Amino acid sequence: MATRVSLIGRLQIGMALGLAALLAAHAVRADDPAARVVTAGSAITEIVYALGQEDRLVGRDSTSTYPPAVNDVANIGYVRALSPEGVLSIAPDLIIASDEAGPPQAIDVLKQAGVRYVEVTGDGTPESIARKIRLVGDALGVPEKGAALAQKTEADLAAAIKAAAPADGATRKKVLFVLSAQDGRLMSGGDDTAAEAIIRMAGGQNAVSGFQGYKPLSPEAVQKAAPDVILMMDRGGDHSASNEELFALPQLATSPAAETGSVVRMSGILLLGFGPRTPDAVRELSTALGAGS
Repeated sequence: MATRVSLIGRLQIGMALGLAALLAAHAVRADDPAARVVTAGSAITEIVYALGQEDRLVGRDSTSTYPPAVNDVANIGYVRALSPEGVLSIAPDLIIASDEAGPPQAIDVLKQAGVRYVEVTGDGTPESIARKIRLVGDALGVPEKGAALAQKTEADLAAAIKAAAPADGATRKKVLFVLSAQDGRLMSGGDDTAAEAIIRMAGGQNAVSGFQGYKPLSPEAVQKAAPDVILMMDRGGDHSASNEELFALPQLATSPAAETGSVVRMSGILLLGFGPRTPDAVRELSTALGAGS
């Protein structure tokens, strides 16, 4: 079976390289304006729309669902599991992708395909968001629009963060971001994660720390965290849980969040996208934390 899977993988890469060679023969120059753009990453797609360049968009990944009109654009698959032949079959002349796009072998093929490939990096800082917007604007050949949108987003975000800051002497609410509650095991975000960044911007504090990335928490760690608020993405499926299911878990049953029934659910791409709508995300989360909803 492993040999067969490996063979299929080599055939797929071979097909993609063949298509890449065909595209390379007709590749546009790097300084020509791109007419057929593919995006991989929800924030990147939102930036394209915010810059008024959506008419050039011919493909987007499955996480890109905002604004609603983007759902009419061809879906190239999940951002971390892209198929190079699927992307190249749309005949793009520009690919703008998050540095989280994958798998690595697929990205290697795309970068060698003779199609301009722009990789966008970023984290949860206001400066990074502005830099991301400028980079997309430059890639699309509209640097002035990119600079203007970056400046506006940066100013809006600064205002939202300032408004969300607790009053002098006030205690920041401890917020536990729950990425998954599958089988009663809570997976949360630690230090230097997107979840930690948005919680901090909105005036809260991450209820857990001392580890990097997103990891399952032991029941003892959850009890020690004693969160005031549970923060989740408003999605369904096995990774979600109702308020009743959450607070029935022994590790949360006696938490301050359980006592007040405080659960905040938000759109995942709004909450963790870190793009032009991040000021809206900060305001929405800050309001929810202040209301103790």
